[in-house]
Amino acid sequence: MRKSELEKFKKKLLELKSELFSGIQSLQSMNLGKNQSGDLSVVPKHMADVGTDNYDREFYLNLAEEEREHFFMIEKALERIETKGYGICEECDKKINEKRLEAVPYATMCIPCQEKQEQEVMRPR
Repeated sequence: MRKSELEKFKKKLLELKSELFSGIQSLQSMNLGKNQSGDLSVVPKHMADVGTDNYDREFYLNLAEEEREHFFMIEKALERIETKGYGICEECDKKINEKRLEAVPYATMCIPCQEKQEQEVMRPR
């Protein structure tokens, strides 16, 4: 991959990383230690509020965990740019299509290898 292409993807990855970091911080600060009404009190006013608060808190924590996973995938992609491994499929060592990298700049596999892996995961045992 040409240096100009690598720089374009590096810039895109850094922007995504920054957005994700802000989103993760936002999710954590919005939802930890607050109940549904935004009150910092941990004493619920009604039993249904406890369930709603717990569900919301769990939902946002799961969402933050998914965002963290994407964050680390982006960091790995940035490392691959530095080590000249970016854009190469980890399974077959072929070049990953540039359109795929445009859509998923932290992709580690080409589409055929990704599809194969997903089929293996979905296959009943």
